[in-house]
Parts: sequence; structure tokens; C-alpha cells
Amino acid sequence: MATFVLVHGALHGAWCWYRVVPRLDRAGHRVIAVDLPGMGRDRTPLSEVTLATWAESVRRVVEAEPERVVLVGHSRGGIVVSEVAERVPARVKVLVYVTAFLLRDGEALLPTAETDGGSSILPNLIPSADGKTVTVREEAVRRLFYGSSSDEDVTLARLLLGPEPLGPSGTPVRVTAERFGSVKRAYVECLRDRTISIELQRRMVAASPCGKVFTLDTDHSPFFSAPDDLARHLIAVASE
Repeated sequence: MATFVLVHGALHGAWCWYRVVPRLDRAGHRVIAVDLPGMGRDRTPLSEVTLATWAESVRRVVEAEPERVVLVGHSRGGIVVSEVAERVPARVKVLVYVTAFLLRDGEALLPTAETDGGSSILPNLIPSADGKTVTVREEAVRRLFYGSSSDEDVTLARLLLGPEPLGPSGTPVRVTAERFGSVKRAYVECLRDRTISIELQRRMVAASPCGKVFTLDTDHSPFFSAPDDLARHLIAVASE
């Protein structure tokens, strides 16, 4: 049995894993899907949220578990799990990036996203009046995130998506070869992703090689569009 800690991406919450959690659970694994501070059901004011806030919240979850965990990050969640691995490398069995930002030391998400000519996300972000958070244009939600997902799941997401604080995505990731670099990594790439293009996914993996790379012919949200395949790949990683 493995313990999975699932970290959601931008604008989402723990709810996005609702199809994956029971599949891992039925296979005999323990699963913890977290709401990052200020996201999902967590009511931390977004003005108080930083990348360190998110990393520390997940670190506490990881350290509370008796065994090493399989730490999974989707999309923006990639920068969070990298920071957690830097803090507590001995508590993480393997990092799994699900079409996620896998950044090197000193790189930040937003400048990296700006280099992604195959992505449609940045022109569809709507900044708040104070410029500290963003949402996504309603008409672009399905095309960006859920192109292969069911109508029911897209409806659920539209009801639950929330604003995303910009601070963490502009913060450089701080990782070292000695700590973060000592943790095994795997990557799940998604070929039809319109938020993080397959070209950028592969460029990041080339810069920070992963022991295993799995390929899904699906959109940015395989937790909706390919939950069986995603769960199978997660279990395969945990079994090694």
C-alpha cells in the first residue's frame, strides 16, 4: 500500500481529484487530496497566500504520515510539490508531475508560461481590479482545461473554479540537487493540453529528466478525462 498526496493546480481545489481518489482507494492505497490555502474549501485570504504558504501546508501533511508518500502535482501544483521535496526529501518516495510545471532552481511559473507558444492560457486570464488574482474567461474554460472531458465534469468545474493568486506563480522556485534532486521523479504528459503545450512539457522534462514518463492522449485534466489511465500510471509509479 502507498500513500498518495494529491496537489491540485491553478483555480482548482481538492475536488478535481474526485474520480481518481476512489480508484486509488479501491486498489488499496491511502489517498489525501489537499485544498491549498485559499483554494477549494480553504478560506485563507488570498492576500496572505505565497508559494511558501502552500509548500508549508503540504509539508505538514507529508510529515504527518508514518511512511514516505507519493507526492503528485497537477499543473501549477508542480511548483508546490518541488518546494515540498526540497524541504523534506526523506519524506517523499517519488514526485509525480501531471502535465505540471517542473522548474529548475530560480525559474518562475509565469515567465516560463510566457515562453509557451503552444498555450492559449495567458490571453484568457482576467486580472482582478487590484492585479493580485486572476480568473479565466468563461468561454475559454472548456477549451483550455477540459476539451476531452464530459459535460457533467465541465459543469462541475465551472461551479467550483475560483480565483488564482498571482504571487506564487511569479515566485522563483528554490531547489537544490542535494535535496530536491535526490527524490525520484515521474512525469505524465498530456498530448492535447492547451494550457501547458506538449512542447513545453517535454522541454521541462528534458531540462529536469524524470525516471518515468507516461503519455496520455488527452486534455489538461486527465483526472476527469482519463481517470482510469491516470490512476494506473500513479499506481505503477508507487509500485516501483
